[in-house]
Amino acid sequence: MPESPVYSEATAEIRVAEVPLSHLSIETGHFYMNELINGQQNIRAQFREVVDQVEFYTASARKRFGSAARVSTCFLIDDYFAPDTNPTEILNKLLNAADDCGLRIDYLAREAGCWEYPVYVDGVPTGPMVKLAETMAARVVAEPSDNTTGRRPPDVESGWLCNGRRSSDHDPAQAMRAQDYRPPLAYGRRVHSIFLDTEMWDSPMEGVDDKHTRWSCPFLASIWQLLRLGMVRFEGAAPFHPQLRSRREGWEDHWWEMPAVIQLNPDAKPFAAYRSLSILPQDYLGIEHAVHVILDHLELDEQVWELISARGGRERVPIEVPRETSKRLSHVLLDGCLA
Repeated sequence: MPESPVYSEATAEIRVAEVPLSHLSIETGHFYMNELINGQQNIRAQFREVVDQVEFYTASARKRFGSAARVSTCFLIDDYFAPDTNPTEILNKLLNAADDCGLRIDYLAREAGCWEYPVYVDGVPTGPMVKLAETMAARVVAEPSDNTTGRRPPDVESGWLCNGRRSSDHDPAQAMRAQDYRPPLAYGRRVHSIFLDTEMWDSPMEGVDDKHTRWSCPFLASIWQLLRLGMVRFEGAAPFHPQLRSRREGWEDHWWEMPAVIQLNPDAKPFAAYRSLSILPQDYLGIEHAVHVILDHLELDEQVWELISARGGRERVPIEVPRETSKRLSHVLLDGCLA
């Protein structure tokens, strides 16, 4: 596990900033980088179905909150595990397909931005990179096992997190003595257990400085959801502000040169929202299950939730904001045969 940074956000000296909020943030799908490289048939097939979903949920938001309902759309680029790809080739292919299908994408975000991001001042990156993943990893709090005091260091220190008690196969003395097998047990179960053990990080990435931990897709996706829900602060400030860009300006040669979040639509509603909706292929069900487990084990700033909750109460149509972040997420899982 990476070295844990020191926190001071909760102290009285730091003022926690508010961020603009839409009513709903819609993630308009996700593709692995190899899917973005290899042709457009699957991209267009998915986008055609996503268009109908975006229209439906936008209309639903307007029905609930009125004609002025704030709905923004976003797309997460899988650049963390494929940083050597060509941004111009990938983004032109993606955005041209979206245009042809009538899909509006207000914001483009880079998955690597959930790992680290530069601070921008007047549109120019300044200062050192903010290690966002390390910051959030230090907030993971594992539940102590049943009938224990919680004094034993949790297995989360090895990069793993589960939603209950592991089987007896994981007991340190299991190999040294004979005992009956004890199955895993999920906490908060309803009669039967649905046990999940998810990896949040592991060894350094091959060919990269060994100080860099390799973060898992579920862990980065958890940070992505927190960013969309306006729940992340760094030293009290919003982690970053979307940088407005025109496609006519072209794209940088390398992903790491780009802002973490790019605003494509100058008239877009705010990037963050009270609720997030992710429209994803069925293959992502396991990842999103892991995201829920991770979010339920993150110790987030209470003051951030209080600010968002208070703002929700002041909306023209008041919004009740659940304290549990995972309850602010919704998903639509698309048919696996879209082409």
